[in-house]
Amino acid sequence: MPAVEDLARRWWIRGRRIGSVERAGKFIDDVGFALLFPAPKPIAPSLWEAVADEDDEPFGSGMGENEQRVWTWKDELPRRGLAWYGAYLGGRGSFLSPALLAALYPGDGDLDDHERLDLSPAAHEIAAALAVEPLSSATLRQLLGDKNRYQRAIGELQKNLLVTTAGVQESSNGWPAALLTLTCEQFEVGNGTDHSAAALQYLDTMLTATPAELARAFRWPSAQARDLLDELADTGRAVADGNQYRPS
Repeated sequence: MPAVEDLARRWWIRGRRIGSVERAGKFIDDVGFALLFPAPKPIAPSLWEAVADEDDEPFGSGMGENEQRVWTWKDELPRRGLAWYGAYLGGRGSFLSPALLAALYPGDGDLDDHERLDLSPAAHEIAAALAVEPLSSATLRQLLGDKNRYQRAIGELQKNLLVTTAGVQESSNGWPAALLTLTCEQFEVGNGTDHSAAALQYLDTMLTATPAELARAFRWPSAQARDLLDELADTGRAVADGNQYRPS
């Protein structure tokens, strides 16, 4: 396992705090992937930990300045094309850098990419609607007529990187609703996957990893994750130590 201090430096927990959406974009470009808020286990860096003071707990005193800042940026970063956002790493709200997104995106970058994936009818219905225009989460819930069905369908689409947020839309109840769009409308994707590059980014960010950890992060079969790490080791881009791998 890497030292806590090493991870803290790599994940921007040490040093100058992030105070702008532009620098938040640079953070995600650097680490490649990040959660919105930290998880119980250190499965990934988080934007919150790079923004707040080290000892701060999210929502420890309600919706404070830092909470409001990162909550706003989760919609603003993808709107500006600085980072993809959706439920991805461990099913939690996650950011991917444009480069990592392109390396992982499973389709051709077309509006009908969803048709070639094994998705539920509700997920296909949402994707087809978003192919016409971006829509708010409230509108999509009304389209399906069932909140739980909507949540499951959006989860499917985001797990497959097909949908992201693109800002917010004001609503009549005073709370803005997330505006959703197809990933291929917001980012340059579809030129083919590069799973070796994605595996190398994972190692560079996590400092060490097992095949099982890499497989969990990007939803790959364990055998594929091991083959990719072995390839990195064979080509001198990683070092293998038993079941652990680290960047060379």
